[in-house]
Amino acid sequence: MTQATLKTHDTQALDTLTGGAFSAATSGERASRVRDWLASNPATEQMQEVFRELSGRDKGAAKLLRERLDEIKRSKGQEVIAAEWAEKAQSLLALPKLNIADAMAWQRDAAKAGAPLSREPLAGMKAQLADRIKGIEDLQHRVQVQREAAVLLAQRIEVLSTKSWRDAQAAAESLRVDVPDWQSQAQALLQDPNWGSVDTKFPPLLEASRAQLNAVWDAFSAALSLAVAAAADGAAPLPPVPVWADELRVARGVPVDAAPKPARPKVDPEVRAKASAQVREALAKLEEEMAQGHGKASAGAATALRGVLKEHGRFVDDKLESHAQAALNAAGELQGWQRWRADQLRNELVAKAESLFEMQAPAAEGEEPVRKPRFGGRKMQENLRALREQWKQTDQGGVPNHALWKRFDDACNEAYKVVEAWLEKIKSEAAEHRAHRLALIDEVKAWAAENTTAKDGDWKGFARIIHQFESRWREAGHLSEKAFAEMQPLWKQTIQAAEAPLHAVQKASLEQRHAMIEEAKVLGAAPQLRIDAVKALQQHWQAEAQRIPLDRKHEQKLWDAFRKPIDDAFNRKTEEREKASAALSERDRAVLDASKALEAANASGDAQKIKAAMAGLEAALSGQAQAQAAVAAAGPAEPAPATQMPPAETEAVSPEGAAAGDAPSETHAEATAETPPAPQAAPKPKAKPVVAMRGDDRPGMKKTEPAAPMRGGKFGDRKGAPSRDAGRGGDSRGDGRFGGGRFGDRPAMEDRGPRLGDAAFRAQRDAIEHAQQALRKLAAQAHGEALTQLMTAWEQRSPEQVPAMQEFGKSVTPAVRGAWSKAVAAAPSGDASESLLRLEMAAEVPTPAEHINARRALQLKLLTKRNDPSPAQTWGDDAARVLATAHDPANARRLQTVLKTLLRG
Repeated sequence: MTQATLKTHDTQALDTLTGGAFSAATSGERASRVRDWLASNPATEQMQEVFRELSGRDKGAAKLLRERLDEIKRSKGQEVIAAEWAEKAQSLLALPKLNIADAMAWQRDAAKAGAPLSREPLAGMKAQLADRIKGIEDLQHRVQVQREAAVLLAQRIEVLSTKSWRDAQAAAESLRVDVPDWQSQAQALLQDPNWGSVDTKFPPLLEASRAQLNAVWDAFSAALSLAVAAAADGAAPLPPVPVWADELRVARGVPVDAAPKPARPKVDPEVRAKASAQVREALAKLEEEMAQGHGKASAGAATALRGVLKEHGRFVDDKLESHAQAALNAAGELQGWQRWRADQLRNELVAKAESLFEMQAPAAEGEEPVRKPRFGGRKMQENLRALREQWKQTDQGGVPNHALWKRFDDACNEAYKVVEAWLEKIKSEAAEHRAHRLALIDEVKAWAAENTTAKDGDWKGFARIIHQFESRWREAGHLSEKAFAEMQPLWKQTIQAAEAPLHAVQKASLEQRHAMIEEAKVLGAAPQLRIDAVKALQQHWQAEAQRIPLDRKHEQKLWDAFRKPIDDAFNRKTEEREKASAALSERDRAVLDASKALEAANASGDAQKIKAAMAGLEAALSGQAQAQAAVAAAGPAEPAPATQMPPAETEAVSPEGAAAGDAPSETHAEATAETPPAPQAAPKPKAKPVVAMRGDDRPGMKKTEPAAPMRGGKFGDRKGAPSRDAGRGGDSRGDGRFGGGRFGDRPAMEDRGPRLGDAAFRAQRDAIEHAQQALRKLAAQAHGEALTQLMTAWEQRSPEQVPAMQEFGKSVTPAVRGAWSKAVAAAPSGDASESLLRLEMAAEVPTPAEHINARRALQLKLLTKRNDPSPAQTWGDDAARVLATAHDPANARRLQTVLKTLLRG
């Protein structure tokens, strides 16, 4: 069995397998059957075999198979990537201490690698990591909240030390509940499974808050116990709280003396001076930072000043200490204002972050509103970057606010899900675009191997295919800069290898075109321009341009260089011709003067002057022919010999004309010499003797007479048609170009003399056009004024105001004008409705909407009266009937509209 037989059997089997995709008649049917076959989920090997056989038959149907195979290949690759990243996610989830940065980096790196994060198992692991991260962040947030609560509890206890001990005793009951609650909540944080994954700075903070709260609570409880015991027993010791001790002294009747201020111990002057210098230096630094408005720097400077005062405060004088304390108070106020301003900015940023999603109304009642992102992926990413950068700048200038940061970070993370989906889509599209470009490179390589030269010499088709490859590369989709930089050199190398045959023939074509440019320069520089050589060279250039394509700009430059010397030669010839015809003849001057006179008459607006000027221009145009007639009338003209006649006037004539013209008698010649020609008749050239003619060679006929035609002329068989020989007798062209022959007895053309110059011709043509326009405009104005006068005469019933017949134009006869005058003079009577409808039908103008039905009824009525005259024939009488009725403004407008059209015709 041969290979062709095997291939036929394989094709038949594949056709049966695919449900008739190979035997389908059209491409659409093949694609439909392939689509139905793919819906049954065939094996990959079968799809590959069908694709190999079908790709050479139908690219469109094979495209469906190629897309399915690419999808399977991509899904297999993604399965391997998904397994790899799932293992990494599992290892992260198994860690007892999870680093948030590592978990977020897993998601970012997986998206970069093209892992399918939206499908299982990666989708579940991504959700687990997200929950784990959220739990850790929530735990850290709770630590901060507990720390703030401990500070508030400590402040409540400290405030009670400034009030009465009885108030403190009443408030102690609630504190005995709040403090243990705080301790239990702090202990719950330590028992959370995610406690080991929190940042290392949070456990010390919670422990410090617990220790501080315990110390404050223990001291408060001990002082309160002493106060209660002192109130019950006058000999008991007083509590260490000054306010409570003074209150108890008053209760015991002991006077309260102001505590004497302890005297400062004597200090060495050198030590005092050194301490004062350090305090002044720290104080100056704080004042400088406060003057410049630096929030963080002023806080640091205030801390430094407090440390110096703590260390050297007992060595400085009271004035310097007071100054330092005032500066510290001002710094505290500045920090408070900066914290307030920073919180304002943070609130604005939080509002912007939360507004990245908009709430849409639910589709049905009971459903939750849908949150829709306001921006797409790229715009959302840019907004998030800008918001986080602004938050960072705000944190640099003030004290952090963890509660606002939590809201801001949650909103940004929610918006970042849109960016993640967009990035995942971009990654998948980039992978598809990369695969498509690699396939295109392989296709170009295969095509270049098969097409080392143009088939059938069609280099334009070769270049067109190259251009199509380049267009497909440009439209192959977006790639990252790195991927594009990797693939672009490979593409350039491939396309240059494919273009190599075209570049070779283009190089040879360039050399040939440069040679033709040099030849064109030689032809253009020759004293006598050879038109035949120029035409042959241009045809050669066009053939070469059609055979070998070049870059359009380069080809245009070459064509301009080739055309320039020839154009210069023709321009020189034109300039010489224009110089020769620059001098105006007498006839041209006369025509120019008559044209100027006609333009002046046109400007005057007088119809009589315009007509007179037009007659003068016509006389100037025919002046040369009249001059020739006058010269002919002045004396006899010698007949030109037959050998000197123009070629156009030496055509064959009839046998009778030839017999009479071969040898004219002497008597006739003398008569011709003695008798002058009639005045104003142009001399006719003498007919050329007939050298050869075809006679009637039928039996019994004379060979000296031409054969009678079977039909007369082109239309010889028709009644009244001219004979073919009509006009051929004698000089067939002596009476004009179309005096006889095919068109019978057409009148001879007028002898208009020599050609006018360009300036004279254009001047007379423009003058005549302007004159005709002016006359039409004047006629329209005259008709309009005449119609206005007619309407006024009708309204006033005054026949004297009816315009004269000349003012209406040639369309109005004396009888019609008399009927109109009689109708205006008589008393109003009759109905004008039917007459107006007939007038509108005659002028073919629209009828008002309220009379449309009446016009249709009248048209039907006229169809039944075929022998009656039509409205176009009786419009004058119809207008008279309308004028005989009473004047009505609406009817007057309709009549004026109709007459404006009819009078113009």
